[in-house]
Amino acid sequence: MSLPRTTTQIFQVSTLYGAATLAAALDAGLFGPRGQARRILLVSNNAAVPETALRLDEMHGYGPLAGRFDTVTSWNEAISPYHPSTWGPRGDDTVLWQRALRLLWDVDEDDRVELAVESIQVNPARALAAIFSEASVDVYADGLMSYGPTREKLPLTLARRVRRLLHLDLVPGLRPLLLSEYGVEPVIVPDGAFRAVLDEISRDAADDPRLAPVLAEEPTAVLLGQYLAAINILSAREEEDLHVRMLTGAVRAGHRSIVFKPHPTAPAGYSAALSKAAADAGVRLTVLDAPLLAETLYRHCRPALVVGCFSTAMVTASAYYDVPVARVGTALVMDRLTPYPNSNRVPLAVIDHLVPDLEGDETPAVVGPAPDTLSPLVRAVGFCMQPKTYAGLREPTAEWLRTHLAGTPGYYFPELRLAELSLPGSTPRTRARVRAGRAKRVVGSAVRRRR
Repeated sequence: MSLPRTTTQIFQVSTLYGAATLAAALDAGLFGPRGQARRILLVSNNAAVPETALRLDEMHGYGPLAGRFDTVTSWNEAISPYHPSTWGPRGDDTVLWQRALRLLWDVDEDDRVELAVESIQVNPARALAAIFSEASVDVYADGLMSYGPTREKLPLTLARRVRRLLHLDLVPGLRPLLLSEYGVEPVIVPDGAFRAVLDEISRDAADDPRLAPVLAEEPTAVLLGQYLAAINILSAREEEDLHVRMLTGAVRAGHRSIVFKPHPTAPAGYSAALSKAAADAGVRLTVLDAPLLAETLYRHCRPALVVGCFSTAMVTASAYYDVPVARVGTALVMDRLTPYPNSNRVPLAVIDHLVPDLEGDETPAVVGPAPDTLSPLVRAVGFCMQPKTYAGLREPTAEWLRTHLAGTPGYYFPELRLAELSLPGSTPRTRARVRAGRAKRVVGSAVRRRR
């Protein structure tokens, strides 16, 4: 008589925010009761140079989160010397890799494996799914990206294995577009469970000496830095200017004590430029350069305002801490995004549509449920990003453009993109230019084939 198969659940994570989302899902019972399956936390450091980057286990709150798992192991060590973002197994090596990883992680050859991964379109999630080719897959979404379209087409053999999209209900009433083309059901990670995990992380960080000076200054406004120069959206100078604009807006709104939380990979020069601007404005600025989530800062210093560009932490400030938020620079950043299908486009659109513009003299506000105008806008942007994937959205998008394009800022739907997709809103001249470009490419391709 054979023994019943046991189950091993492998949870792949690369950020503390992602680990917090998984912890909340576990606490809410979305992966079954503890003890029903063995749980492995697989940590991946996807930084360009992992050896010099801040490790997940160096961040406050990691210990309590890791305690929810039976085993913690490193993906970087498992595939060394390869990089997690670029490595994937060759097709004929997947069986060997599965045997090796089962041996390394002490997973019996008869154990059923279930995967929970982030960013299923890219490695390391794709590599894991290929190696454990028989495993079911749950995808958990890290922030506002869940509302945008799937970046890459998935092989049907993989798409059929994806069971659920676990996501936070950051904008109640807005349904994720991610993986919807495969019929994947979105499942909300309960707000109460996530907030409890954030509080747990915050308590773990309470004794950090770098937090004390921030609390002593009693800041009323928090500025969130984003390292957009790293992904070639803005220049370093433009990003410095963006942070200064955030400071200027907060000062104009009456705030005299401000804390700046830089992006973990931002250079020190960004803080120096901001410090000079604060000195010129005669306000107190404290730079919090510590391995803390922004949500930890919200809980401990209770700000009256959070300012950012399009960070998910802006929405969590509003959704989980009732802090009014305001945006700066979304128009500039959206106008610079290339190519049009850039995954940051939908998060930008959501923030631009929902959050008051600090430089437009709009009053900061707590973001509530999605207005009726948001979902059609997000789906129109999603179609224009991935028209082949979401072909069923063509007619609703065309109808929406006919009715609303005139009142929509041009950076949402550039005329050239509308012409490329034969959608309302482009001029005959632009459409002719697009046709000429296509003809030129066809002729060029034919000439190259004949050589």
